Amino acid sequence: MNLKETYNRIAEDWHRDHSHDDWWVEGTDIFIKELPLGAHILDVGCGSGVKSKYLINHGFKVIGIDISDKLLEIAKREVPKGEFREFSMYDLDAMTETFDGVFAQASLLHIPKKDAGGVVKKMANRLVPGGALYIAVKEIRENQPEEETVKENDYGYEYERFWSYFTMTELEQYLTDAGLKIISKLRNPNPSGKTIWIQIIGQK
Repeated sequence: MNLKETYNRIAEDWHRDHSHDDWWVEGTDIFIKELPLGAHILDVGCGSGVKSKYLINHGFKVIGIDISDKLLEIAKREVPKGEFREFSMYDLDAMTETFDGVFAQASLLHIPKKDAGGVVKKMANRLVPGGALYIAVKEIRENQPEEETVKENDYGYEYERFWSYFTMTELEQYLTDAGLKIISKLRNPNPSGKTIWIQIIGQK
């Protein structure tokens, strides 16, 4: 089962499960402070629209993209003020719009690491001069593979997803290679203790 099919299958359960996560708020608030009032933001891998809603509630205009049409249905239902499109991060060069901010929270971690640098460049290319890029991914753990497909059973049925794990140094390199200046770095342990999220913000 590919990632789109997986997220289509788990969409409602996943939305319910993640609606109250808050580890991302601190980094997102730093990102927000770098943007002009009423800024136009691209939410890459927007899922069910929870973060898009947060950004809209802070006065920004948001376009959310995701590959899962079922998650996008939830986003449109939950966030009527947002604009949501079925679109892959691999295809960002096909977009005509540019943005004051690009927000990629827990999305880059679902593609192979060999593709990550190229996709970050595509995100940077969508920014206006002075625009900000926010990325959050899971940190690689000691003795853990850099990439893996994980079978899960959180919702009473089995499903699997592909994951990539990163170091802060790798993220810094991606942003630097894309011509961005690093303006913020954060490391946030998940309350469960299993996941350490790393967040980075760069400016064009």
